[in-house]
Amino acid sequence: MNNFTFKNATKIIFGKDTENQVGAEADRYGNRALLIYGGGSIKKYGLYDRVLKSLRDAGLDIIEFGGVQPNPRLSLAKKGIDLCRKENVDIIVAVGGGSVIDTAKTIAAGVYYEGDVWDFFVGKAELKKKIPVGVVLTIPAAGSESSISAVITNEDGWYKKGFDSELSRPEFAILNPEITFTLPPYQSACGATDMMAHIMERYFTNVKDLELTDRMCEAVLKTIINNTPAVLKEPDNYAARADIMWAGSIAHNNFLSTGRVGDWASHRIEHEISAIYDIAHGAGLAVIIPAWMKYVYKNDINRFAQFAVRVWGEEQDFYNPEKTALAGIERLTEFSRKIGMPVTLKEANIPYGRFEEMAGKCVRYGPVGNFVKLREEDILKILEIAK
Repeated sequence: MNNFTFKNATKIIFGKDTENQVGAEADRYGNRALLIYGGGSIKKYGLYDRVLKSLRDAGLDIIEFGGVQPNPRLSLAKKGIDLCRKENVDIIVAVGGGSVIDTAKTIAAGVYYEGDVWDFFVGKAELKKKIPVGVVLTIPAAGSESSISAVITNEDGWYKKGFDSELSRPEFAILNPEITFTLPPYQSACGATDMMAHIMERYFTNVKDLELTDRMCEAVLKTIINNTPAVLKEPDNYAARADIMWAGSIAHNNFLSTGRVGDWASHRIEHEISAIYDIAHGAGLAVIIPAWMKYVYKNDINRFAQFAVRVWGEEQDFYNPEKTALAGIERLTEFSRKIGMPVTLKEANIPYGRFEEMAGKCVRYGPVGNFVKLREEDILKILEIAK
């Protein structure tokens, strides 16, 4: 186990009706709030009205900023930065999933920065100061509600990149599982796949002697695997929704990263796919992660065999651990199929014509991945496996 420092400053407020506390929480940070959200779903199901009432009851002035789309765009975030400066916003309240939260984080980072906010995403600047961010989570998936990460797509060249900073963690996050009852099955399945990917990116590491965090990763994975079919079958199953919602936050708040070095190559590859083709991030990961596994598993066959046994319940073949390892990869693929995810690029309606472009963009700033360092030719082979 490596040395580590762990700190998570996000206050989590979890449970039924907790969205009614958003005003009291936001009021701690000032009087003027930018309310950011995506499309019309929060208005359709009444969440918008409840949040608005809570903010107004707390005496906040509200500036609305809607229209965030999946795979959020840098251009919209820049408009939000200008709006915050113009309106002297004290706090940003994000009501939505990862795309809304990541847009809010990008805006928050850019308000006090004199340069181009994209500088944070390409490593030209380090975040020193930001506007506070609060969250009312509507889609358990990205884990952005308590993570250090934000991901945005730059339409100039269609680059999708992330940046990490401890300052990017929201000040508070409200998680009410009841809000997720109305999620379409496909969104629920994409969310489950996304959070599983966050855990697997951490799980496959070259660091040794990690029994505790290995077991924690496995437990959260098994919880997601057990409860995803339940939420797809019974959308208003509170117990299952609660486990899924909390698992999504734990999957990406870096608690499972302690003492280990994650990989993250699969995320980098998928970002290039969804930047160009605008598919759901979880759907893209369902395709890429098994292909990545098939390409790199020989780097540590025993870890992949452990994954198969502990997570999927495969029998350990002590004479042929490679057989066990491959069985675990197949079980992951079968699970993705079961919950309605694509498992090939063809099923995801991704054509083959731009593989070289995606691979080149992925390694523009150097090789990706830590479990195995991948270069352009490696990524091309993974995309071929994923076809």
